[in-house]
Amino acid sequence: MRHLHPGHVAWPHVWAWVLLLAQLWSPVGGSGHGSAPSCPGYVATRVTDTARGFRAALALNGAPCNRFGRDISNLTLHVSLDTSSRLHVHIEDTERRQFQIPESVLPLDRGRGAADGRAMLRLNLTHSSATGVGLQVLRGDEAIFDTTGHPLVFEDQYIEITSRLPENANIYGLGESPDWFRRDPANTTRTLWNRDAQDPFRENVYGSHTVYMELRDGRFHGAYLHNSHGMDIVLAGGTIQYRVLGGTGDLYFFAGPTALDVIDQYTELVGRPARIPYWALGLHNCRWGYRSAEEVDQVIANYSQAGIPLEAAWTDIDYMDGMRDFTFDPAAFPPAAMRRQLERLHARGQRMVLIVDPAIKVEPSYGTYARGRELDVFVRNADGTDYIGQVWPGYTVFPDWFAANASAWWGGELGRFLDKLPVDGLWIDMNEPASFCTGSCGSGMAPGQSPASSSSPRTPDASNRFLVPPYAIHNPEPELSSKTVETTAVHANGVIEYHVHNLFGLMESRLTREVMQRRQPGQRQFVLSRSTFAGSGAVASHWTGDNSATWQDLHVSIASMLDFGVFGIPMVGADICGFMGNTTMELCARWSELGAFYPFARVHNTRGARPQELYRWPAVAEAARRALAVRYRLLPYVYTAYQDAVERGWPAARPLVFEFPATAAVADNDRQFLLGDAILVSPVLAEGARSVEAFFPRGRWYDWYTHDAVEGADAAIALDAPLEHVNVHIRAGRIVPAQHPGMTTAETRDSDYELIVAADERGAAAGRLYLDDGETLDSPHRWLGLHFRARTLWVSPQSGCYAAGRPLARLTLLGVPGVRGVAVNGTAVECTVEAAGASVDISGLRIDLNVPSRITLL
Repeated sequence: MRHLHPGHVAWPHVWAWVLLLAQLWSPVGGSGHGSAPSCPGYVATRVTDTARGFRAALALNGAPCNRFGRDISNLTLHVSLDTSSRLHVHIEDTERRQFQIPESVLPLDRGRGAADGRAMLRLNLTHSSATGVGLQVLRGDEAIFDTTGHPLVFEDQYIEITSRLPENANIYGLGESPDWFRRDPANTTRTLWNRDAQDPFRENVYGSHTVYMELRDGRFHGAYLHNSHGMDIVLAGGTIQYRVLGGTGDLYFFAGPTALDVIDQYTELVGRPARIPYWALGLHNCRWGYRSAEEVDQVIANYSQAGIPLEAAWTDIDYMDGMRDFTFDPAAFPPAAMRRQLERLHARGQRMVLIVDPAIKVEPSYGTYARGRELDVFVRNADGTDYIGQVWPGYTVFPDWFAANASAWWGGELGRFLDKLPVDGLWIDMNEPASFCTGSCGSGMAPGQSPASSSSPRTPDASNRFLVPPYAIHNPEPELSSKTVETTAVHANGVIEYHVHNLFGLMESRLTREVMQRRQPGQRQFVLSRSTFAGSGAVASHWTGDNSATWQDLHVSIASMLDFGVFGIPMVGADICGFMGNTTMELCARWSELGAFYPFARVHNTRGARPQELYRWPAVAEAARRALAVRYRLLPYVYTAYQDAVERGWPAARPLVFEFPATAAVADNDRQFLLGDAILVSPVLAEGARSVEAFFPRGRWYDWYTHDAVEGADAAIALDAPLEHVNVHIRAGRIVPAQHPGMTTAETRDSDYELIVAADERGAAAGRLYLDDGETLDSPHRWLGLHFRARTLWVSPQSGCYAAGRPLARLTLLGVPGVRGVAVNGTAVECTVEAAGASVDISGLRIDLNVPSRITLL
């Protein structure tokens, strides 16, 4: 439970800008529930100033409506200006009986307050005799969130908060759900209830994220609801409406005004993205269905023989003995063979990642289960018995991350496992948590008994309001408990699953990272999680789950990647070539071209489907080599962009609307994207296409391969796109650091640096380069500023003491003709200058990046 803490901000005129307007308002819109009973809302009384804002009592404004539960008569409104750009508005039941997310699960930044006159947001209270108190969050004179005319509904199992939206609003975020990036403001119901589902379009899947941002008149703002309950968030009728199955109305508002500002402000609250090891930016390969360690060895060798970079070999649940966690199949994946494979990978600068599931097989002779029983770390039924579901190994129990001994038990099991095989990263799957049956289907079964091949659907007890809540969120399953742990299952803190279901994946990811960190103090850890929540980016990366080998899923993968940039989880990607079903040569070629630019790039498919490693078809292999050569050459640039994520939350992959918010045509563009702010990727997303309509915002853009200039005019241009080619362009006015692409990230890092200077129409450009060891948490670093104007390039160390081991050896100049030579700090140096049209390549340089340099073009 959080409490307000005194700050150091004196509010002028005793909260003079909080207006209590005693007006009569006509109800605007409605409840969104058709003929549902009308609710009175609440009236604000006893307004009291606090150090950072104010507090008010809220009382029912009339007879309770008890729409989907019991109206709570007395609430408390807390308002706090956490920072100059973040406003916290919390409506809670005065007796504090409603569940709230514990600080131990998701610690939030409390902010520093704001100096007088620096506040970008403020709150007005309005009042209507019909609908009660209204909340207006104002940025200047603009209401970015306004509940006026819509009654607040606050019941024991239902909260409803409704805010007006402008016509045809531009809304981004809210999920996780495969959908187009810009949400349909007239017809979107986003359900948040973590679910094991094979990426059905516009349905809830693995994660829950309530944060959204809105673009109005070229400026962004955002909001986040801090609540772990199941809910619907509905965009319709000119409103955004939260329909929540419990908890409190704990809202945070972000002033922006840019998209990157909103993400900065949000991740400051819930946690900055975790530092990743440099190797995570390479290409990864996996499939479910490898039959032996020898088969994985052959796959690794085949990538090398095909000349396709491979950074990490992953193995799915195939390596386990009977699909039990922390075991190895003694015949197909014996520990000795796996260790030899790991040693060979490391000798070549490559890595290994293995999967871990949370569900533990009920088997007394299985050490992981026996030790967990002894330490009492499993979720229970209401009668105190173990809750037993069904996952891959059969009947299983589920770790209770709230249990006092959960950390010791999970740490012990992971430690034993890593002692056998010290893999480089862990991949957590099935952590919604997923179960193949409904309810505790294994209760009463004899140890070792196998589950039935199928279970009959049940009729849940409708009198139990936690099994069947009065308001039914739009979860497509027969009931909330379908395919997961039952909502009435009990955790060690006495809280039932109903309240904490959406937190399971976050809690497992956090504990797994902590265990790995304790094992390797100071080293960066790589954890990939399927299920996520607000703040997951601070502890894990993400892939978008069980997509399908279809052209629509290829397109939707861009929007999903961009969604997770909004959610504060920038290290994200979709299974390249699709997980479910049989890919085709053409689809896999196009997907390899797109996937080469996902922040997290992994090939992965299901057992029984056609193999789709990128060397399987000559055309796919060539497409992959070409696209991955661009990715690996760009690694210094991408790593620099990712450091912006670590420091400010900024996503590495960005929609065009983030950089060009005043250009209406890009508001719904999820067919292209930017890496950082300089690299535009325009993939082919349609079967049979050999060209692509690429939108170019106003300005100059240079073709990555030919260096030809494209003059953007806020219009689409048809570009040739042969099967083995993906269009990539460099934005004029940017300087892009690069290195020669190798077969691994380590080989690439061991090459000299290059700067691609893409001059704008004024002959100017700028960029940055971030350097560190890519492995440790406390590595020294170095930020370099890069500026070009008047035919002079300045390389200026800005902070840090990391020693760059490789020199700047090459300059590629775009839009800078007539170069004959180079002088460094006033002295001409030997180099090779080759001109081709408007581009110039200068090689043979040996410029030390550890000291300031002035490079003049002669």
